[in-house]
Amino acid sequence: MRRLPLRGPERTPERPGPGPVPDAVLRSLDLAVMRRIQSIVPGDHITPQVGAGTELAMIRPYQPGDDVRYIDWNVTARMREPHVRVHVGERAMTAWLMLDVSPSMSFGTALRRKADVAEGVSIAVGHVATRRGNRLGVVSFGGPEPRVLRPRQGRLGLLGLLAELRAEPPADGSGATSLGEASRRMAALARARGLVVVVSDFRGPRDWESGLRSLRARHGVLAVEIRDPRELELPAAGDVWMVDPETGRQIVVNTSRRRVRERFKAAAAADREEVAAALRRAGADHLVLSTAGDWLRDLAAHLRRADQMRRSAMAAGGPGRAAVAAHKVPGGESASAGPEVTRRRVRRDDDSGGAEPAVTRRHRRRAARAASKGEAGS
Repeated sequence: MRRLPLRGPERTPERPGPGPVPDAVLRSLDLAVMRRIQSIVPGDHITPQVGAGTELAMIRPYQPGDDVRYIDWNVTARMREPHVRVHVGERAMTAWLMLDVSPSMSFGTALRRKADVAEGVSIAVGHVATRRGNRLGVVSFGGPEPRVLRPRQGRLGLLGLLAELRAEPPADGSGATSLGEASRRMAALARARGLVVVVSDFRGPRDWESGLRSLRARHGVLAVEIRDPRELELPAAGDVWMVDPETGRQIVVNTSRRRVRERFKAAAAADREEVAAALRRAGADHLVLSTAGDWLRDLAAHLRRADQMRRSAMAAGGPGRAAVAAHKVPGGESASAGPEVTRRRVRRDDDSGGAEPAVTRRHRRRAARAASKGEAGS
């Protein structure tokens, strides 16, 4: 049976859409999660527990009930005692998309509206977050009523996302965006560790910092801020009626005066800097996209850079340390020794009768060098 292609919202001059989103670019993207996730579904993301995976957490003595397929025969022959390999668990990831659908997202004076950029980011995140067994959930805020779509895998998750994107935007004057309430609702929904992507223009009450901080305590948080050039700088166009689409408030501004334009630019820059500072305090990863630029290129560059940083952090910090600490062997040696010590374990000195604890060759060399330096100094 042939599958029908996934269709997005209809395109009109008022809703031009995000533009072309090549499949090749989507396939090259990946979501970086700096915090280890929690799940019971096998996948390719590192978890704090041990289990099936490709990263080695430690090598420890065999215990009754261990799977004999994980016996490391090289270490067993060297230690003359059966040893098993314990791996860092790899599980599927659950990602949540917090989508701002408030009236302010319908504003746009460049190539497209802010809502169009948010739609493109949502589709890109949806494609990445629903492959290889991962799941995607959606929470929309800023409309008349908040909507929640439970996490689903693959095509079902994408269909739910597209259905949310097809919804008509709320009318002007429907109320201010409440990201703080949405983040508190998200904290109650997202129990297992995963990734939360917030797509918004971050305009309205600043009641969201504590909510994002509580989310960051358990999840990786990516905050995607969408801006329009006219929100940062005014043109010299004479008297202009300005309307707040969320509250309906109106004001007349004489944009011909250079001092007015400079004060507006300074105030807008200070406002955006306050938002960036609040996101930094909350511990969120901050990405700024514009309606006037190539949002897909900027998003792809940010995700690749974040994935590089994640790989470097994993290589430097040792991905198996948390799993080793969580895997306490009853009656065995301390699991905090780590893979470097357990892989290079040597047998105890026969003359000591087993009283001296086992050490590594590296530690012996360091102790010998320290002793020689002390003798030379004296």
